[in-house]
Amino acid sequence: MAKKKGGQGKYWLIKSDDVLDDLDTSIGGLSQEEVKKRHKEFGLNVIKRKKSAILMIFLRQFKSPLIWILVVVSIISIFFGELINVIIIFSMILLSSLLSFFNEYRSEHILEDLNKKIAHKVMVMREGEKQEVSVSEIVPGDIVFFSNGSVVPADIRLIKVNNLEVNEAVLTGESSPIKKISGVLGGKHVNIQNMKNYLFAGTIVVNGEGLGVVVKTGDKTEFGRIAQEALLEKPETEFQKGIKDFGGLLLKTILVLVIAIFFINALVKHNVLDSLLFALAIAIGLTPELLPVVITVSLSRGAHLMGKKEVVVKRLIAIEDLGNMDVLCTDKTGTLTEGNISLDRHVDWDNKTSEEVLLYGLVCNSAVAHGKKYFGNPIDVALWKHANEHLKEKVNSFKIIEDIPFDYERKMMSIVVKKNKKTLLITKGAPQEILDICKKVNINGREAVISQYSDNFKEKFAEAAKEGVRVIAVAYKEIDDTKKISVKVEKNLVFLGFITFIDPPKKSVKEAVDLLEAMSIKLKILTGDNELVTKKIASEVDISIKKILLADEIDKLSEQELKKAVEETDAFCRLTPEHKRRVVKALQSNGHDVGFMGDGVNDIPALAEADVAISVNDAVDVTKDVSDIVLLRKNLKVLAEGAAEGRRIFGNTMKYILMGTSSNFGNMFSAAGGSIFLPFLPMLPIQILLANFLYDISETTIPLDNVDAEYLKKPKRINIKAIRKYMLFFGPISSLYDFLTFFVMLFVFNASMAMFQTGWFIESLMTQILVVFVIRTKKVPFFVSKPGIWLIISTILTVLAVLVLPYTKLGELFGFTILPWKFFGLLLLMVITYLILVELGKAWFFKRNEI
Repeated sequence: MAKKKGGQGKYWLIKSDDVLDDLDTSIGGLSQEEVKKRHKEFGLNVIKRKKSAILMIFLRQFKSPLIWILVVVSIISIFFGELINVIIIFSMILLSSLLSFFNEYRSEHILEDLNKKIAHKVMVMREGEKQEVSVSEIVPGDIVFFSNGSVVPADIRLIKVNNLEVNEAVLTGESSPIKKISGVLGGKHVNIQNMKNYLFAGTIVVNGEGLGVVVKTGDKTEFGRIAQEALLEKPETEFQKGIKDFGGLLLKTILVLVIAIFFINALVKHNVLDSLLFALAIAIGLTPELLPVVITVSLSRGAHLMGKKEVVVKRLIAIEDLGNMDVLCTDKTGTLTEGNISLDRHVDWDNKTSEEVLLYGLVCNSAVAHGKKYFGNPIDVALWKHANEHLKEKVNSFKIIEDIPFDYERKMMSIVVKKNKKTLLITKGAPQEILDICKKVNINGREAVISQYSDNFKEKFAEAAKEGVRVIAVAYKEIDDTKKISVKVEKNLVFLGFITFIDPPKKSVKEAVDLLEAMSIKLKILTGDNELVTKKIASEVDISIKKILLADEIDKLSEQELKKAVEETDAFCRLTPEHKRRVVKALQSNGHDVGFMGDGVNDIPALAEADVAISVNDAVDVTKDVSDIVLLRKNLKVLAEGAAEGRRIFGNTMKYILMGTSSNFGNMFSAAGGSIFLPFLPMLPIQILLANFLYDISETTIPLDNVDAEYLKKPKRINIKAIRKYMLFFGPISSLYDFLTFFVMLFVFNASMAMFQTGWFIESLMTQILVVFVIRTKKVPFFVSKPGIWLIISTILTVLAVLVLPYTKLGELFGFTILPWKFFGLLLLMVITYLILVELGKAWFFKRNEI
């Protein structure tokens, strides 16, 4: 048979040995030399994500229909001899687009660099040894191991399975787990749903374990052939909905103003072309074209800052979700504790140290050794770390026949082994669940009925739990090896003893929890552990738990009753994955923005349900894949800092929105009003575009501005009603000073058209730019809040540019003229009184409205 080595054959039709032969590999895996060759032939095992080319990012800056209308009108203007105006308009559009392009390009690269820090590993067999390698490094012919929680890294033909079930919803849309086999399938044409001896890249192992050979990698996999971005797209966040609603509000305002301005000017006094250009310039002046830049720059800067604190943001908008979060749900392991589990004791029925209990715990174990390191469940890893070499040699005397993997419903795992011609079932798991399936107890080598000892064992478990110690029980029984092995054999066992583990409480937790509470974020513990351990650990880190809800109590509650209970409860114990999901959903139903931090397969339903999904770098791959944020180091404090960053970004975004709906709106409204009664346009279209461009330059540093500490204490949402009120309240104040300027220019200076337009250009920009120092804070007086240094610099430089412009050749090109010095004295007076009036209005407005 030809050596294809690329998985082109119909491998479901042939035996696994033939598949290995066809791929020129073996059960012992590939050599390192062969891996290098196949890397050159097949490339890295990555799905080539659709990256935005530089040109595409640049072209995206021109997607606004207003810009294209302006371009078309400008081209028409060429035929009317307005060549200078056309050049200026095109220059303004190009400069604004370049500004947006630079920031978007930089932001995209920041996110890409951060995502490279997330580790995805897989266990393979190479050169006869198990090795942990990066998912991107596997090649066709690699022998891969997988177990509960694994994300399948490539398309794989199964060689060996043990109760293997896989969720293939990412490919088929079917959420029910598919039972897998390793045998041969019939039929030359089999669809994905029926290929039961295959695993497909991107699917998730939800039960059992197995071994297989890679047949396709990267873009050649089934997953690589579909548009994964569309499949994994998340619904709109509250912040995104708010921004969309704000866009709708502005669009209605712009349409009404622009249509009215065009028709009034065209019909009453000006020519159609000038009127159209003027109306479009007003529309662009009102359009917050810098808003996407402000948001993107703020988010990418936030992601960069969080990256320095070992927090990887996979989805930029998740920083805003983190800022909106008012409830954080988390397990206690690694959050309230150090996450460094170590074995404490291994004892028999009489609480005496027992090597046999430890030995059976090592035999019934899912951890995998690679060199001197162990990988897998922390409990199983802790057992191996504690064992001496003599005991490890004893484990090798047991011949493993079959195993029944752990799951969160049974809360136990079992293994079938042969020892001294006897076939044994060894089971290890949660103490209560193990006691429930035991009929006898091993007392110094003899078996006795367990009923008279059960209460004593339960007391010991409770005492250990009260001390914050985690308990695992071990049991066994002799079985008939001719019968089929399933979970049904897990009954009538002999109780052998139990093993205790300790996970020291984390000293820094109290500070982090206090920080979260200061930001109005309530911490709730959702754990599979029992209530006694949870309460003990919480007390050691000085966290108050007033009410605990258990899984069986949740089962008795209706959805309405659960919604009430979750508000009063601090810790939820003995939970299954579905219980965790229900708690998160109930909190959301009460109007909370919920963050969930998890690292195991049992956390996936809750992570998928949460508004913000948070995982850690040493979590199973599937939890990292469904998470929005990955912590390189498990630390509650960095989450509090991340939430503060989200609120800081929201605060700075709101500054730009409020600027656009106050002075900016007022100025454009004044331009519309002035054009009706003046014998000329109050400002030329190119002057409006220039004013808009200079204003945008001054505002580009808003993402770098400071935000008042008081603003960070509570989560915020975009309130469109309040923004509308703000626009209607502060816009007229700005217009009042514009009309005052009109009066001064006409009746004090008897201004010509050029002088009038120059005077109003300067006054409108001075008030529009400088008012940011009042609007950026709710504090009164505004100067007690310290603005960012870059905002100060950009504002000063723009103000200087505006004042100097009329005295330059460039100013002449835009139709500006020199103004009398008396004007600047009046300008200073108007700017000062305007800022004072806005300050007084701000104090009155924010007493009655929350934004």
